[in-house]
Amino acid sequence: MHLMKWLFVLIFCSLPLIFFAQSNKPKGFLSGKVTDKISGQVLPGATVYIHELNTGAITNDSGYFKTPQVNAGTYTVEISYQGYAADVEQVKVAADNTMKEFKLSPTYVEQQAVTVTGVSSATSTKRASQPITIVRHDDLVKTTSSNLIDALSKTVPGVSSITTGPAISKPVIRGLSYNRVVVVNDGIRQEGQQWGDEHGIEIDDYSAQRVEVLKGAASLMYGSDAIAGVINIQTQLPAPEGTIRGNIISEYQTNNNLRGLGGNIGGTKNGFHWNGYGSFKGAQDYRNPYDGRVFNSKFYNANFGGMVGITKSWGHSYLLVSNFNQHVGMVEGERDSATGAFIKADASGSSSTATEEDFKKIAPEVPYQHVQHFKVISDNTFNLGSSRLDAVFGFQRNQRREFGNAENTAIPDAYFDLKTVNYSLDFHFPYKGNFKTSAGISGMYQNNQNKAEEVLIPNYDLLDIGGFIYTQYTQGKLSFNAGARFDNRHLQSKAMTVDNVQKFTAFSKNFSNLSASAGISYQASDKITLKANIAKGFRAPNMAELASNGAHEGTLRYEVGSPSLKSENSYEVDGGMEINTEHVSFSASLFYNYIHHFIFYRRVQNATGSDSLLYDNETNEYLQVFRFAQQTAYLYGGELHVDIHPHPLDWLHFENTFTYVRAQFTQAIDGSINVPFIPAARYLSELRGNFLSKGKSLKNVYVMVDADYTFKQSHPFTGYNTETSTGDYLLFNAGIGADIARNGKTLFTIALAGNNLGNLAYQNHLNRLKYLDINNVTGRQGVYEMGRNFSIKVNVPLNFKM
Repeated sequence: MHLMKWLFVLIFCSLPLIFFAQSNKPKGFLSGKVTDKISGQVLPGATVYIHELNTGAITNDSGYFKTPQVNAGTYTVEISYQGYAADVEQVKVAADNTMKEFKLSPTYVEQQAVTVTGVSSATSTKRASQPITIVRHDDLVKTTSSNLIDALSKTVPGVSSITTGPAISKPVIRGLSYNRVVVVNDGIRQEGQQWGDEHGIEIDDYSAQRVEVLKGAASLMYGSDAIAGVINIQTQLPAPEGTIRGNIISEYQTNNNLRGLGGNIGGTKNGFHWNGYGSFKGAQDYRNPYDGRVFNSKFYNANFGGMVGITKSWGHSYLLVSNFNQHVGMVEGERDSATGAFIKADASGSSSTATEEDFKKIAPEVPYQHVQHFKVISDNTFNLGSSRLDAVFGFQRNQRREFGNAENTAIPDAYFDLKTVNYSLDFHFPYKGNFKTSAGISGMYQNNQNKAEEVLIPNYDLLDIGGFIYTQYTQGKLSFNAGARFDNRHLQSKAMTVDNVQKFTAFSKNFSNLSASAGISYQASDKITLKANIAKGFRAPNMAELASNGAHEGTLRYEVGSPSLKSENSYEVDGGMEINTEHVSFSASLFYNYIHHFIFYRRVQNATGSDSLLYDNETNEYLQVFRFAQQTAYLYGGELHVDIHPHPLDWLHFENTFTYVRAQFTQAIDGSINVPFIPAARYLSELRGNFLSKGKSLKNVYVMVDADYTFKQSHPFTGYNTETSTGDYLLFNAGIGADIARNGKTLFTIALAGNNLGNLAYQNHLNRLKYLDINNVTGRQGVYEMGRNFSIKVNVPLNFKM
């Protein structure tokens, strides 16, 4: 179907359905008050949120609240207040008015929350059978990073990133990345160019209000690709009824003079929602002790988005729009052989050494990328008596222009234009006893076009459809979930001729697969939760793996696809334990993942055993040739986290986190049994003090220091000289922050941080810049990570009552 027809359907579906028949189901309100469980003191400003309906209320000065009118039924209600453990309960709202008092306990560690990732409807993280980590906006404010995935790699155990400079980070969950990780943004899966090393996720990090990270196979709910896990980023959340909420955030980092400014504002009145955000971020070239300023690591972003919608007793209908716009330099690492200085291309066609003025710009030099990602989403929920229908539609357009000709920067060398229509229809059956069951269909239609001379993958069409059924059984402390899904993906690759030579031949492929999952969560006591899950997922090969034939700016290789590739099939077992006591929090998660037909790329060697080189007419240079291949692989490892906050020093936290992944092929490849691009083991130890949680002019003060140790990666994939081992390193970081308040009301939050205080020169195993050219002056290969960096963030919350 033509994309314009899909877009018309999307816009039509996004309009509020004013002719939708009102349900005859009785309606009522949830009201009551929120108090301190120990003292009985009321908690004004607490949030009461009904997740299934995306609505809620804020307690007044007397601790009382009253939600908007809702259909009578059973809902997942989350009650939260800063400094207290969130309470998650299943509440039955009867006709007229349901009164309930919620009692919160003070805590120094968040113990539970509500998740919507990897489950059919909202549920408590304690009842989810897979490990899920919630990262809130306040956590992101305290983290120094250059992009959102970089921030998650510093805060979520088991998450790391493949980087190509400060602006480009690809998420890695338990050793798996690229198309094996599904990124969801405001209800639909993000579709850009996930297959490429130098492609980020194209989501504005200042707009992120909440991030949920699910570790483990999630094909049951998301179909192909989610065999590693899911990162669910929520940016535009409705404000509570009768309020206007938002924030203004600014930051500065000293190493690369990064400066950023973002703003978000939204309100709700009588069920009508609106929201808008905008941001700008720019950075010069970063520096480290070995390389000095790293030429062309600069970038700048200018993004915006907005939402309008309505929530009534019949359900809700939202229309969301976002636009991501980034210019990012690509580090090539070419140096002068005599001095070791970085070389830049000149407009005259020659080259010269980069100067101090070149380092100070935020506008990148060639080669660079201009990336735009436009997205519109229609998010709808309709209450059908005791049942509910969720209907979500999305349209995305990802445009990636790559410029490599300094003599002509007006015309891109490569131009990928990817259009995607997403759809999802989920029907939630009424509660039947202790069962909560859902069924649905979801998928996407995708069209990719090349609009420049340099071509890496062919033009193609993709049609994806899948159906699932999922049920959750809850009985007291026991929760059990199970489900199954069937998917079909049809790929139509189109023939292409470049310079009168046929570069791509037409072919079509169908990939079908069955996914299944079953898990259990048992709350052995108020303090101990046990979890186990078994899942079968799959990933269909992407077009780059099937049919790539070429290179483009930013890559370090010439890629050759293999049209005979089969789908990856993943079989994963997870197990975990959580212990939360008054003074100790402990969690441990272990996993084993067996992947049949695991896809990877490797160098191609010639008849003499040396690297195969191919002269590329489009880039006018010799490139190393890489080919995609398959082999059975298995991964195992886990995450361990301990937080000690001993009495009577309840303000003191001693946190320790250890993550480990080991990945091997079942048969050696050119003498190497190790899977490529696997993160090294990591140990993080942090000492933090929290003070003045209820101060009047200064509150929520924190001071922290941490030691971040990354072990040596001594298990690289050395087959065909693809990877080399990477040494260990230890980084020291520190931070301090507080809320500046007036009469207990926060005026703004300030966060100061220092990273890599020892100014250590190091290379992460997942940093692609590690494999750039050797500096002939020093003998060191590649480019090193960022050196010492100080940062300051100021966040101004905006809270008004209508």
